[in-house]
Amino acid sequence: MMPFPGGIDANANATLVFSVAAAVIYAFTLDMRPTLARSAAKTLAVAMLAVLASLQGGPWLLVAALALSAVGDAFLSRDGEKAFLGGLASFLAAHVLYVVLFARSGGGFGLLSAEPWRGAIAVAMAVFALAMLLALWRRVGPALRLPVGAYIAAILAMGISALTLSHVWIIGGAVLFMASDGLLAAEKFLAPALSPHRVWMRYAVWALYYAAQLAITLGFLLKHGSV
Repeated sequence: MMPFPGGIDANANATLVFSVAAAVIYAFTLDMRPTLARSAAKTLAVAMLAVLASLQGGPWLLVAALALSAVGDAFLSRDGEKAFLGGLASFLAAHVLYVVLFARSGGGFGLLSAEPWRGAIAVAMAVFALAMLLALWRRVGPALRLPVGAYIAAILAMGISALTLSHVWIIGGAVLFMASDGLLAAEKFLAPALSPHRVWMRYAVWALYYAAQLAITLGFLLKHGSV
């Protein structure tokens, strides 16, 4: 059964299948050297989610955040510090758009105190973000400290603003996004260069990240999964 009206040949369902297929293809190329085809698969996975959101009349902020994320994926599919900073900037901008989108669509930050479970998750997110900042501050070079700090603040704001919504898929997506970024930071800056854990960490980062973007997208487009 497809999530949108029509069969697999309907535009929305076909776009979703294309996105999932690109994500799976990229997963099989994770341990290969960077190539144009590998970069294309990684970029298309989330770019097609942006196309899907546009086709289904989703909020323009969602479309823009997904598009910026795809640009970030294109940068991060390449090696080098410039590519990393390009990806960081793209995802920083995407998170700012997500914050605005979630804040506009949610029931207000008063929900965090009105419903204790939301407040508890917000506190856990803040502790997680602070732990990331403290761990990374000593490991990244001075030139990266400010960008990394700004990024951690942005993803924390994204996570907390998601808690103002009533859709469990969107909240879950935000949690998965934070987990993916935390694991990516650990793999890139904290794990020893020859650590055997780097392999599974790369796969887990991609799986968590794509699942996060997919959950947020479908949470807005399918309008169910309320809590």
